[in-house]
Amino acid sequence: MADIYHDFYIAAPAERVFQAVSNPAGLDQWWTKRSSGEMKEGGIFELWFGPTYDWRGRVTRWTANADFELEIFQADKDWKGTRVGFHMEEQNGSTTVRFHHTGWPEMNEHYRISCFCWAMYLRILRRYLEHGEIVPYEKRLDV
Repeated sequence: MADIYHDFYIAAPAERVFQAVSNPAGLDQWWTKRSSGEMKEGGIFELWFGPTYDWRGRVTRWTANADFELEIFQADKDWKGTRVGFHMEEQNGSTTVRFHHTGWPEMNEHYRISCFCWAMYLRILRRYLEHGEIVPYEKRLDV
């Protein structure tokens, strides 16, 4: 098994960070092309990245302004059964984010590419929350 971890700061309150990572409208600003979902523990999220990337995740953690996690159950083989999550702690109006994508079956090429892509997407999340910048979906990995 292999895991991905990123810890970083965002100059925004935890409530805004939580909305950006747990609300479909927020996810569409920095990660997905289109998403929908039930914003509660046990809720199902549709994560759409294109015709061949129509994925699903189940909310396994939901604590307002603190924790959000999805267990991916419909996706590429390597992503099935993995967990994508965010833990947030606010201090003085800024938020420490502890990101994880755990349960990868192996450290293969897809895992290594995803490590890079997550770093890029999380940077876009930060730019969105700190500066209001929205990068078009097609350009997100070129920023």
